Amino acid sequence: MTTGFTTNTQSNAAGVLNHAMGIAVTDAGGATATKFTCGFTPRIIRWTNVTDSIKHEWIEGMTSPGATKQVANGTSSLETTNGITVGTAAGGDAGTFTVAAAIIIASKSHVWEAIG
Repeated sequence: MTTGFTTNTQSNAAGVLNHAMGIAVTDAGGATATKFTCGFTPRIIRWTNVTDSIKHEWIEGMTSPGATKQVANGTSSLETTNGITVGTAAGGDAGTFTVAAAIIIASKSHVWEAIG
């Protein structure tokens, strides 16, 4: 019996878990893409707009920028341009991630979690 998998990859960070969390409260000014430093290369990033109950999640292997988006009523979609961008050593911003302006909108409270 053949399965539908053509590749199977796994990423381990030497068995050590890196974990960071934060809070971002935006003012009424215009939204801008914002970079956050977690100090390690994240494999999972969860971003939640607490005010509007909107969740974005990026998982290693997804496009960057990218994220899945879930709104308050449970509807999910895929963000491929206005998502989360993970920094790279080649880009000079390893250990960071950037949240698009479309996600970190004005006058809202947000919480985030990065796991490496």
